[in-house]
Amino acid sequence: MGARAESLAKQYEAKAAEMTTTLNRLSDADWKKTTDAEKWSVGVTAHHVAGGHEPIAGIAKTVSAGQSIPNFTMAMLNEMNAKHAKDFAGCSKAETLALHQKGVAAAAAIVRGFSDAELDRSGTVMAGMPPMTAQQVVENILINHINDHMGSIRKTVGG
Repeated sequence: MGARAESLAKQYEAKAAEMTTTLNRLSDADWKKTTDAEKWSVGVTAHHVAGGHEPIAGIAKTVSAGQSIPNFTMAMLNEMNAKHAKDFAGCSKAETLALHQKGVAAAAAIVRGFSDAELDRSGTVMAGMPPMTAQQVVENILINHINDHMGSIRKTVGG
C-alpha cells in the first residue's frame, strides 16, 4: 500500500460515512419515496449503492492488473440495474445498512492494497469508452457512485 492508495481509501470511506449518516436519518416514509433521477424508491437506490461497492472495487482490481472488462456495455449495466431494482423493491433499511458496511470494508481493503504502479495501470471498463486507470475507476466510479446516488436521495427527501 502506498500513500495514494491510502488517500483514496480515506476519501472513499469518508463518502461512505456520509451515506451511512444519511441512511440512518431516513424515516420509513422517506425510504419509500421515489427518486427523480433513478425512478426507484430511496430504499432501492440506497441498496443499489450498497450492493455496488464490492463489484466496482473488483473492476478497479481488474484494471490495476492491466486487464479490461471485455464486452461490457451500457445496455448490460442498465439491464442489471433494472433487475436489481425489481429484485430488491422490498429491501429494508437494516439489510441495506449491513450490506453497505460489508461492501465498504471490502472495497476499502481492495483500494488500500493498490501500489502506485497498479493505480496507474489502465484498461477498458465499458465497451466504446476510453480506457481508465485504476485510480480513475476508484475516483470516478467507486466514489462518484456514492456521490451521484446520495445527491439523488438527498434531493428526494429534502436533506
